Amino acid sequence: MAELNLSPPAVPTGGKRIAVMTSGGDSPGMNGAVRAVVRQTLASGGVAYAVYEGYQGLVDGGSMIKEMRWEDVRGWLSEGGTLIGTARCKAFMERPGRLTAANNMIEKGINALIICGGDGSLTGADKFRSEWPSLMDELVSTGKRKEDEVKHHRHLNIVGLVGSIDNDLSGTDATIGCYSSLERICQSIDYIDATAFSHQRAFVIEVMGRHCGWLALMAGVSCGADFVFCPENPPSENWESEMCNIIKKHREMGKRKTIVVVAEGAHDRQLNHISPTMVKDLLSEKVGLDTRVTTLGHVQRGGPPCAYDRMLATLQGVEAVKAVLESTPETPSPVICIVENKIVRKPLVDAIARTKEVAANIAKKDFEAALKGRDAEFEEFLEAFNITTATDKSGMLLPPEKRMRVGIIHVGAPAGGMNAATRAAVAYCLTKGHTPVALYNGFPGLCRHHNDKPLGSVRVLDWLDAETWASRGGSEIGTNRGLPAEDMETTAACFELYKIDALFVVGGFEAFTAVSQLRQGRQQYDAFKIPMVILPATVSNNVPGTEYSIGSDTCLNALITYCDAIKQSASASRRRVFVVETQGGASGYVATIAGLAIGALAVYTPEEGIHLNMLVEDIKFLKHSFATDAGHSRSGKIILRNEKASKVYTTELIANIIKEEAGGRFDSRFAVPGHVQQGGTPSPMDRVRAVRFGVKSLQYLEKFIGKSKQEIADDPMSASVIGIRGARVKFSAMEKIERDETDWKDRRPKEEFWMSLIDVVDTLSGRPKACRTPMPGSPAVGPEMTTNGTRRANGTSS
Repeated sequence: MAELNLSPPAVPTGGKRIAVMTSGGDSPGMNGAVRAVVRQTLASGGVAYAVYEGYQGLVDGGSMIKEMRWEDVRGWLSEGGTLIGTARCKAFMERPGRLTAANNMIEKGINALIICGGDGSLTGADKFRSEWPSLMDELVSTGKRKEDEVKHHRHLNIVGLVGSIDNDLSGTDATIGCYSSLERICQSIDYIDATAFSHQRAFVIEVMGRHCGWLALMAGVSCGADFVFCPENPPSENWESEMCNIIKKHREMGKRKTIVVVAEGAHDRQLNHISPTMVKDLLSEKVGLDTRVTTLGHVQRGGPPCAYDRMLATLQGVEAVKAVLESTPETPSPVICIVENKIVRKPLVDAIARTKEVAANIAKKDFEAALKGRDAEFEEFLEAFNITTATDKSGMLLPPEKRMRVGIIHVGAPAGGMNAATRAAVAYCLTKGHTPVALYNGFPGLCRHHNDKPLGSVRVLDWLDAETWASRGGSEIGTNRGLPAEDMETTAACFELYKIDALFVVGGFEAFTAVSQLRQGRQQYDAFKIPMVILPATVSNNVPGTEYSIGSDTCLNALITYCDAIKQSASASRRRVFVVETQGGASGYVATIAGLAIGALAVYTPEEGIHLNMLVEDIKFLKHSFATDAGHSRSGKIILRNEKASKVYTTELIANIIKEEAGGRFDSRFAVPGHVQQGGTPSPMDRVRAVRFGVKSLQYLEKFIGKSKQEIADDPMSASVIGIRGARVKFSAMEKIERDETDWKDRRPKEEFWMSLIDVVDTLSGRPKACRTPMPGSPAVGPEMTTNGTRRANGTSS
């Protein structure tokens, strides 16, 4: 009988054997991270493994550590929970269990481990790495392994991905799953809201978060709650009367409903637990409200991941593999984070230490330090919530001579979050003593209807006017694509007539153009020598000066819901490809990010255009894909085409060409979701960022109080756009952006940060490089016609 060879398999030349596992509590998006790790590993020439059932699978070994092929992760992006399982493992907490796990990894030849889990899971991972050299020595000294078997495995790469609905890791703005969970919470509160309004009831909502109040705070900001309880920031010593007074005041102002959000780990400043029942009893007995308690429980973990979590999981999974490939024995174990809009690597040990420090500071009652342990975004949201729910304004009011009449106007197409931004601006104005003046229906509405009787288009808003707008889609004050240049004289006259001291503009590229025109109009009209800020709001995300526009996340969620349904249809018929047309104007952002989020086979953007060779190669790719995935489920495929990707190759034409060339081997259809993409109820991300940016914009306008009109006109920063740039939120001068960063012809920024993400879409779908290469002699149709990294020609999409 031949001797059984138990030596670890050879590592591919220049490649790695990378295992991925999920651990701790499940969170939506984990499957997207596993898919990204597996396919990026294979595309990079390595071998991919999945460890089933978390650390327990690592200890059990054998079939629990499974080599993964390309098609094994097809369809995983849209699945909630974790398909490779997670479990608590006491054995791994002891050294003998970790020794067994190390031996099992050697047996498979694995030399890198990517772990998606919470801080406890990542702490175990870092301990595993620190012990690894001594574990190798012990395996050799005890005779379980020969030196030859471990010599190529003396160094273990560990990379962490944070999968947690609580968003409790310090150093990252978001963890995989947190925005999906927030979406579930906000949806539930929106439903409860209707009942509360109908019956004038109060509802106390308990959400998850033992040591972290992110979910509670963001739900409060998103849904316009009256009071929020967070572990990091307990209420004052007399919180009972403070809460009751705020809610009484809101009721006296005319509010019909009351929402209080309580994190499960809520406590007072003496660390005494505050339960939802305590809050309910107070509202019933002290305020006299009909009050109910709703505990959302594990429904917060459930359901498919939202667009943001799919994108985040995918990009972080890809980055984790790159971190493995670039690491050396001296490289500290990284955790993959996101700061504002940028994927970054941070030392795993530091991130875990800072996270544990927050809990320790809470235990020590050092709440100021605990709050600083969260990211800057957390404190800003807390400040915004307190300002927008304040009832005792005496300490916040500015002196009369420092109060402004702030014009608020929406310009361009509707976008999710416009109303939330306006509500925040109105609340901020009233808290500080400013007068919020809504200019209804954009600049045409201002010019044509400002003096209509009995109600013109220029209206001062009070708190009750805007209080219910937090979760409403569209634009409650109306929006219009018309520009001030259509009647600059009347626009200036209206600004003078209604004494507009500052202008807050919410909208897309038309809003950007409008403020550009007003800025240039200062030479002729003194009325425009006022501070102006644009808050970018457009589904297209094509406003120069920012990498994120509110409304784009709502659009992506609407689009992936639509595409998931179509993909289900395509998979049911098993051999069908859908060509779906996306909005976005001349910017391919929506198509590209949606392509990441649904696992599109290809995306066609205006930046690259569509050429004949692209279609020829993609049809070859489709034929090969359908030929090789026989017998596999979830085989429906989607191609996303931006509405302006080509004047000739329309969505319908591409679908017909594919159908004709398929020769009956598979079918092709086209779908145009159209204005469905603008979405209904805004996503939580768009709501919370709208509030944050709205408050920051008003605070920015206040900096110009006391300056003369000429001083304002001479300051380039007096006309600005607020936005995320790299890893920061900042204000940028319009004049510079107009001149240096704007592609006026195509109505988009000259540099688009997301262009490189098309490579990721292609890599993870297996689309060959040839699909984006024009035929010899053909002109390039876009700024970037090559892709990076190895392509897997025999891969399949999704």
